[in-house]
Amino acid sequence: MHNDVRDDADVIVVGAGPAGASAAHWCASAGLDVLLLEKGEFPRDKVCGDGLTPRAVAELVRMGVSTREDDGWIRNRGLRVHGGGRAYELDWPNLTSYPGYGMARARTSLDQTLAQHAQANGAKLLERTKVTGAVRDERTGRVLGVTAQPLDGRGRAEGPERTFRAPVVVAADGVSSRFGLGVGRERRDDRPMGTAVRAYYRTPRHEDPFMESHLELWSGAPGKSDLLPGYGWVFPLGDGTANVGLGSVHSTPARQSAAGIDYRRLQETWLANSAPEGWDLVPDEERATIRGAALPMGFNRGPLYADGVILAGDAAGMVSPFNGEGIAYALQAGRVAADAISQARARRTDTAREATLATYGARMRDDLGGYYTLGRWFVRLIEHPEVMRVCVRYGLPRKVVMQFTLKLLSDCYEPRGGDWVDRVIAGLTRVVPRS
Repeated sequence: MHNDVRDDADVIVVGAGPAGASAAHWCASAGLDVLLLEKGEFPRDKVCGDGLTPRAVAELVRMGVSTREDDGWIRNRGLRVHGGGRAYELDWPNLTSYPGYGMARARTSLDQTLAQHAQANGAKLLERTKVTGAVRDERTGRVLGVTAQPLDGRGRAEGPERTFRAPVVVAADGVSSRFGLGVGRERRDDRPMGTAVRAYYRTPRHEDPFMESHLELWSGAPGKSDLLPGYGWVFPLGDGTANVGLGSVHSTPARQSAAGIDYRRLQETWLANSAPEGWDLVPDEERATIRGAALPMGFNRGPLYADGVILAGDAAGMVSPFNGEGIAYALQAGRVAADAISQARARRTDTAREATLATYGARMRDDLGGYYTLGRWFVRLIEHPEVMRVCVRYGLPRKVVMQFTLKLLSDCYEPRGGDWVDRVIAGLTRVVPRS
């Protein structure tokens, strides 16, 4: 981990989304010199549903991020689920591990808030700085830093390329993770891949206390098309608007490609044929364009740590195959990564430091691996339209089934103790493979 050239920081974080901002915050809070590099300029957008589960809220609370309504947050009680001609309002469970509410906030302001929080705790943030590659030790191949290109306001190169050095680099540069790919972290083709599209609409119900989920997602008009593995959503944002979108998932990238779905057109079809009732949705003048993004799921890139590089968030495929949620796991990954990095600095030999850094991957797999495996199996089932029909027809009428489903799909259950539902879910995640 040591070399003869002076380091510019104790840790470099590539990407200032939730994973990167969390890692930067926790590393800086531990007294480390942190360099946080972001190719964009805040505020900047990110395609997302903008909803935060109680698990994500718990991470924000740990970070000390203010979540008051005066600071732009809206809280929600739970999920309103539609399907099979029925609807249920399901409150988030009351748990000791997570608060009994979720929140929503547009990513344009969420990501900026988290990056500024990391800054306030001591991280050095460089915006409009595109990381172009890794600096390696010629003898061992270990990553010792990054090369980066300053950008102007239009995203064009501005000035000479720079080199920044640090003993550890956290790659939190999103779905494509060009940095991760550049250091040999290939995407796994046996993991689920999702696609989400969304746009913003004005609505008088922008302060509705429930996020809304529509489980019947048809490729065309209902009864004349296939029932797809996914769901549509309406997430009220409390600012006069709601995030409205849909997501679909397939068990492998190959199956996703074979499906050949035009998701933007699918959203238009969904809203034209079965628009969520009572919302009076009107396209927002400035944000009405339907935008889409890929959702890498179930640890689809790895190893999570090797040769001085930690993968976090979307760069590691830390998105739930159950519901497309990634913010909670990104924030968690940043926290766990920072703990491994700061503990490694206290070790006296390179061997001990490397072993300590490797605990990051082990801890993330121990906590999420079983849950992601269940999610992969779930996706394989719902890829079959007949299975989706059975789930909607016979699952929705039974509230106890829906309460179980809410805990399972949202990853909001007591990992130890709790009621019988918590014990069943926790037991399942422990007995299935975690890789």
